[in-house]
Amino acid sequence: MNTPLRGPDLDGFSHAYADVNGVRLHYVIGGDGPAVVLIHGWPFTWLEWRATMPLLADAGFTVIAPDLRGSGDSGKPAGRWTKRDEAEDLHQLLTRLGRTEAEVVGTDIGTMVAHAWAQAYPDEVRHLVLSESHLPGFGLEDHMNPATGGYWHFGFHAQVDLAAMLTEGKEEQYLGPFWQFMTRGGLTDADRAELLRSYRAPGAMRGGFEHYATLVEDGHAARAAGQVTMPVLVLNGEHGLPQDVLLAGARKAATDVRADIVPGAAHTIGADNPQWLSGRLTRFFTETSKEHNS
Repeated sequence: MNTPLRGPDLDGFSHAYADVNGVRLHYVIGGDGPAVVLIHGWPFTWLEWRATMPLLADAGFTVIAPDLRGSGDSGKPAGRWTKRDEAEDLHQLLTRLGRTEAEVVGTDIGTMVAHAWAQAYPDEVRHLVLSESHLPGFGLEDHMNPATGGYWHFGFHAQVDLAAMLTEGKEEQYLGPFWQFMTRGGLTDADRAELLRSYRAPGAMRGGFEHYATLVEDGHAARAAGQVTMPVLVLNGEHGLPQDVLLAGARKAATDVRADIVPGAAHTIGADNPQWLSGRLTRFFTETSKEHNS
C-alpha cells in the first residue's frame, strides 16, 4: 500500500514497495504522464531528488525515484550484485508499474545503473541522462587508482566487509564530509538527518559499499555490450566533476551525445539547482527525437 508523503513540496507523491528480481524495492512516485525514473548515487537515497521531483511532475511527467537495492529503505540482500542486476531491478519495477518505456536519469552510482539499463533494454529507455560519474568500461578504471591520481574511496569501498566494519558506529563521521563536499546548499539539516537514519539502519553501510564491489566486472560487461544509440545527455555540476573527462567516456559509450553544465551545482545536481535541472530535462525529453539504430 502507498503511504502519502508529508510536506507541501511533495504533495501528490507516495511511498511504495515492490518485490522484484528477488529484492524488495522502496520507491517514491507521483505525477501523471510519461515516466521519468531518477536514480540516486552514493551516499544518498531517493531523497537526493526530492527538490526536483515536484517540478518534473508539474511539467507533465510521472516521476519515479527508487532506492537502489542496498540503499535507503530497499532490501539489502547478501552477496555481490552487479550494475546489470540493479538495472534488472528497475526494469522489473517499471514493468510492475505497467510501463513499457521511461526517461532514465542517473547520477553517481545511479549513472552506472542507468547506463547498464540502457544497454540491457534499449527499447525501454527513451532518453538517457548520465551525470557526475565515470562509466565502468568507458573510463572509470583510469580513475580508480589513487597511485595515479585516482579516487581513493573506490578501493576502500570495494573491500565491503572491511569498510563496513571500520565505519560501523561512525556513520556520521564518515559520511558527513562526503555530504559537505558533494553539495552546494542543496541539502537541509533535515535531509542529512534522514540520510543518516537510512545509513545507520542494519546492513545499510555494507549495502552502500556493495555498489563498488563489482566495478571491474561491470566494466567488462559494459564494454562487451557496446554502445547505446538513444539520445544521451551528459550533465555535470558547475562545481562537480570535470565534464571533459566524463564526456570523453560517454562518447565512447554512446552514439548520440550532448552535454550541459548545471549552474551553481556541485555533485548533487538535483538538490543544488532543481529549477534549472527540471527545465533542462524537460527540454531534452520533449525536443530530442528517439533514434535507435536497427
